[in-house]
Amino acid sequence: MPRFSLPDLDLEGFRQRLASVDALPQLCVLGVVSGLITGGFMVGFRLLIDLGALAFMPEGDHEAFEGLSPLMRSLLPILAVTIIGVLLWRQPEKARKLGVGHVMERLTYHQGRFPMRNWLNQWWVGVVTVLGGLSAGREGPAIHLGAAASSGLGQRLRLPHNSLRVLVACGTAAGISASFNTPIAGVIFAMEVVMMEYTIAGFMPVILASTMGAVVAQLVYGSEPAFQVPTVSLGSFSNLPWLVVTALVIGLLAGLFIHVARNDWIKGRPLWLRLGLVAVATAAVAWWYPEVQGIGYDSLSAALTGNLAVDVLLALVVAKLLLTAITVASGIPIGIIGPVLVVGAAAGALMGLFGGWIWPELAADPGVYAMLGMAAMMGAVLQAPLAALMALLELTHNPNIILPGMLAVVVSCLTSRQLCRCDGFFISATRHGLHPLQQPLMQALSRVSVPAVMERSLERTPRMVTRERARSLLARNPIWILIERSNDDKPTLALKAADLARWLMEDASSEQNVVDEREPKEEGMIDLLEIPGLRLELAPIHLQATLSEAFERLNNQAVDALYVEHGNRPKQKRISGIITRGAIERYYSFKDPSSKDQ
Repeated sequence: MPRFSLPDLDLEGFRQRLASVDALPQLCVLGVVSGLITGGFMVGFRLLIDLGALAFMPEGDHEAFEGLSPLMRSLLPILAVTIIGVLLWRQPEKARKLGVGHVMERLTYHQGRFPMRNWLNQWWVGVVTVLGGLSAGREGPAIHLGAAASSGLGQRLRLPHNSLRVLVACGTAAGISASFNTPIAGVIFAMEVVMMEYTIAGFMPVILASTMGAVVAQLVYGSEPAFQVPTVSLGSFSNLPWLVVTALVIGLLAGLFIHVARNDWIKGRPLWLRLGLVAVATAAVAWWYPEVQGIGYDSLSAALTGNLAVDVLLALVVAKLLLTAITVASGIPIGIIGPVLVVGAAAGALMGLFGGWIWPELAADPGVYAMLGMAAMMGAVLQAPLAALMALLELTHNPNIILPGMLAVVVSCLTSRQLCRCDGFFISATRHGLHPLQQPLMQALSRVSVPAVMERSLERTPRMVTRERARSLLARNPIWILIERSNDDKPTLALKAADLARWLMEDASSEQNVVDEREPKEEGMIDLLEIPGLRLELAPIHLQATLSEAFERLNNQAVDALYVEHGNRPKQKRISGIITRGAIERYYSFKDPSSKDQ
C-alpha cells in the first residue's frame, strides 16, 4: 500500500505553528476539542448532583429543599460543612484553592497550568456544597473543571503556553454554556471576566468551544435553559426612572456582597469558628426559609413569575446574600454565580412590587424587574456588563428587554464600582496599577510563545577553542556563539558570531596571537571571553514559555538574553535558540516578530 505523508498533522509542527500569534486554524481545532471535553465533564458533574439527589431529595430534585422536614434541611449544611472541614482542610492550603478564583490565579501566575489534586477536589466539593444545602452554585465548579480539563489537554500534548491560555478560555466558555445553555454569554464571560481581553484569535476558538459545550449538554438535557423565563416587556418608558432606582439599590447590594465576602475580620477567625458560623447560620435560616439553600434556580423561576411571597423575597435578598458572602469569606469554596442571580432577581421583584404599590397604573410587572435585577446583580458583582447583557438576551429570547437591560446593568455596575469602591469579584486590582491580566504589555506578550521570536541560528562551544575550531563554528553561518564556561555544560554567555569573525580576520592579517598574561594558555588556543565584542549574560527558559514569561525572566534574573531549552528530562535537554530583550521589544512595537538582532 502506498504511504501518505501528513505533515500538517505532525505534532511538532502543530506546536510550532501554535507558538505564533496568528495560529488561528490550529486554535480553532483546539477549541472544538476543548468544547467537547468540557461539555462531557459538565454533563458528568450534573449527573453526579442528580445521582446524589436521588438518595435523599424529594423526587430526586436537588433543588427541592422545601420538601424536606425542617430538621433534615437544617442538618444538611452542618453535615456538608463537617465533611468539607474534615476532608479538605487536612490537605495543604494550595490544594484547597478551587473555582473561578483559582482559574484566574493559575492563568495569571502559572500560565494556565492546573494541579490535578485541586481538580479532583473540585468534583466532590462542588457536589457536597450544592446537595448539602449551602448557598452555592454549580457554575464556579463547572468553570474550574472545564478550564483545567482543557488546559490538561494542552499540557498532555506539551503545547506552548500561549495556547494554554486560549484553552483555559475555551473551557470556561464551554462550562458556562453547558450549565446555562447560553453559548454567547459563555463566550463573553470567558473573554470579559477570565481573559480580560478581546482578540480575533481568542474569540473564534472560544466561540467554537462554547458551541460544542452547549451541543453536548443539549444532547443530554435538551435545549431548555437552566430556568424558565416568561415573555415580558417593560412597557411604558415611564418605568425607566424607577428602573434606575432599582439598579442603584442592586448596585449597593452587590457592593455589600463583595465587602462581606472579602471581610478580613471573618477571614482572621479560627477555622472552627468560621466553619461553625456558616453551618449554624445556614441551618437556622433553612429551618424557616429553605429557599435560600442550594443554587436557587427554582426560587428564581418563581420570582420571575411572581409566585413568591414578600417575606421569601426578603429572605432571598438579605439572608441568601449574606450567607453566600459569609461562606466565601470563611474559605469554603463555592460557586457564587447562581446565588448572585437569585439574589438579583429577588431584589428586582421586591422593587417591582414596591413600584406597583406606588404607581399601580403605570408600573410594569414585577417579573420584568426581577429579570432586569438578575442581570444587574450579575454585572455589578462580576463587573462584567456585556456578559450580563448577553445572559439576559439568551435567557429571555426577547431583544426588547435589552434596552432597559443596558440601563440597569450600567447603573448597577457604576454604583458598585464608584460608590462602593468594588472591583470585579474575581479581580483584586493593586493600588499602583492594573491586575496582571489587564496590563496591555503582558496581554500582548502572552499571545506568543518564544519559538515564534527566538533566533535559531547558533553554535555552542567551550570557552577555549583552537583557531581551526573557531573557523569551523563560523562555517555554519550562526548568528550567536553560546559560550560554556562551567562544568555542567550550561551556556552562560552569548557572543555575536560577527565579532568572532572580525577578530579572526584581524588576527590573520597581523599574524599575532592574543595571550592572557594572568592565565597562561596552550599555544594556538583562543579565549572567547577575551574576544572584543558584546557578550550577553544568559539564563534558561523552556520552549513552551510565552514572551511574557521570557520578559519576566529577563527582569528577574537581570540577564541580557535567554537560551531556550527543549525537552523534559534534565540530561536530555537541547538548546533550540536564543531570545533577547531586543527581540521582545521589537515584537511589542508591532514590527516583524521574526526580525533578528543586529
